[in-house]
Amino acid sequence: MKEIALALLSGVAVGVIFKLIRLPIPAPPVLAGVAGIFGVWLGAYGVTMLMEKLTN
Repeated sequence: MKEIALALLSGVAVGVIFKLIRLPIPAPPVLAGVAGIFGVWLGAYGVTMLMEKLTN
């Protein structure tokens, strides 16, 4: 849970800094982009779990 809070806090800080210096945010501005990032994580997690089951 601590990692999630730190990630959210650092993300908010980066968002604020980028807006203050008038740069585009370094993240997908739409829900489809966020879903794509989640899909990448989910795929990598799935392969990790599958590999662990196959090696045990």
